[in-house]
Amino acid sequence: MLRSFAYATYTHLLRRQLAGATLPRHVAMVMDGNRRWARQMGFGDPRVGHRYGAEHLDEVLGWCAETGIHHVTVFVASVDNVRKRDSAEVGNLMRMIEDVVAERLRHPASPWQVHLAGRLDVLPDSTRHALKRAEEETRNPAATSHLTIAIGYDGREEIVDAVRSLLAEAESLPEAISSLTADRIAEHLYTSGSPDPDLVIRTSGERRMSGFLLWQAAYSELYFCDVYWPGFRKVDFLRALRSYAARHRRFGA
Repeated sequence: MLRSFAYATYTHLLRRQLAGATLPRHVAMVMDGNRRWARQMGFGDPRVGHRYGAEHLDEVLGWCAETGIHHVTVFVASVDNVRKRDSAEVGNLMRMIEDVVAERLRHPASPWQVHLAGRLDVLPDSTRHALKRAEEETRNPAATSHLTIAIGYDGREEIVDAVRSLLAEAESLPEAISSLTADRIAEHLYTSGSPDPDLVIRTSGERRMSGFLLWQAAYSELYFCDVYWPGFRKVDFLRALRSYAARHRRFGA
């Protein structure tokens, strides 16, 4: 009881500190540490952490909506995660994405329009179909809340694919070279049309980007949190926003 009261009081204090503060328009999150959390919690099979992590996304999206953040990008799995991890673990992760993430986002009550970023061809057919269905069924020109799911994603491959697409679009090599600008490359990224993230949060204590949004996050503020994704609490989220609000963004100047 006392612990719950202290938590609620601290959460309220953090919300008060953020009143009137400059908050990010777009938050990107690396949802890391599902298996380590499961081991920490004593589960015999660490793969169950993927289910808890997938279910936790719902709650975190609710926090984003509460604080007026309407652009969110989540890093679900890299190309290497899909290609190099144990097939049983990858299969379990893909089922969680199909059964939890894709299904819940398709619910009529969900305010989020789904966008996909990555090499969908590396995913199992069922996972690719479930995600594409969620993307199609949530498409709405009037939508104000946008969730991008980065899956089968690698930031370096994304840049290579963008350059290839731009070159293929040009009718001649001189034209291709002359049109090779940063803005033109950005138009061909997987995330084209979405604003660059203002804040990137990574859970689990790891302090690296792991190829996530390498182009888009050039001027993003980075926040590394020492808790695993399923244990990422509202106070951790609000602390990240408080840290962001206290920084002076210079965009390379």
